[in-house]
Amino acid sequence: MTISVAEVAARRDALLAELRTVVELESPSTDKAAVDRLVAYLRARARELGAAIEEYPQVDYGDLTVASWPAHGEAPTEPLLVLTHIDTVWPVGTLARRPFRVEGDTAYGPGIYDMKASVAMFLEAVRLLHERGLAHRPIRWLINTEEEVGSPVSRPLIEREAQSSALVLCLEPPAPGGALKTARKGVGMFTVRISGRAAHAGAEPERGVSAIQELANQIAYLHSLNDPATGTTVNVGVVGGGTRSNVVAAEAWAKVDVRVATREEAERVTAAVLGARPWLPGATVTVEGGLNRPPMERTPAIAAAFERAREIGRELGLELREAATGGASDGNFTAALGVPTLDGLGCPGDGAHAEHEQTSLSGLIERTALLALLLHRL
Repeated sequence: MTISVAEVAARRDALLAELRTVVELESPSTDKAAVDRLVAYLRARARELGAAIEEYPQVDYGDLTVASWPAHGEAPTEPLLVLTHIDTVWPVGTLARRPFRVEGDTAYGPGIYDMKASVAMFLEAVRLLHERGLAHRPIRWLINTEEEVGSPVSRPLIEREAQSSALVLCLEPPAPGGALKTARKGVGMFTVRISGRAAHAGAEPERGVSAIQELANQIAYLHSLNDPATGTTVNVGVVGGGTRSNVVAAEAWAKVDVRVATREEAERVTAAVLGARPWLPGATVTVEGGLNRPPMERTPAIAAAFERAREIGRELGLELREAATGGASDGNFTAALGVPTLDGLGCPGDGAHAEHEQTSLSGLIERTALLALLLHRL
């Protein structure tokens, strides 16, 4: 055995201290200064572990980073790409109300599960490789700073890195029960805007064209696109419109979320949403948006990568399972390029984006050992 769970468990205090530091450097997606403080810390930690640092400055979001380690020993030359994001949904100041704390086998804190525990895991896994002198492919660690808002500026960098990689390890939290994610739905985001004609609702309603009535028609149409058999979901989640109750509404709008399991279904549903047409004479319908993340489909290459990971997990006494999920991650981008992608390799826990966000410390230890062994063996 080159690495064991017991070996990582002996480093529990150091691992926990690293986790605490990363959690206490608060990093909401839209607070560039806060995110960049965590970026600076992680660049310094990676350099201490022998990494070369590539910096990609950003204007509106935290600066992007790729930390890289050359191959060691007898190993293939194609790199492994490791994806993490360090931005969270929690504003600066959340920590004062919900401080980092440990109760038994559980650690709590904003962003700890999604996905700061993964950062601590990765740093410890690399330390293990280096201290033991274990062979590994070149490793490239991409630190994303705006995943929670859809990766609007990082996507080109993610895709470029993936195209030259043998395999992608995405350290997002696992599915319930600790399962790795070998399939994810693609996500579409759309805005529907309705224009009608205002009129006095009591004196001359016949002269008006209600944008809100037309929006109701559009909502019924959009929800008719749901298809449980294929896993397609279309949800109108936010709506607005009108000015006063005694005015026929001239404007209305809606925000729409679309989830699809396959590229073929993505094309069909996207065309149907963008092709929405008005029912009321005199109303106009405009739809903006599209697919934000393509589906991560379970390809033979992904299935083979999972089977190899399961074999490696068994060496540690872990029985890995796989699952599909409706949520998306940066792994969607890499899988859509045909690059084998294993997702959900992060620490088991609960409460992503919720007040009770938490991670399992025993799970943190096990997953750190697993990640180190994957980096060594894959």
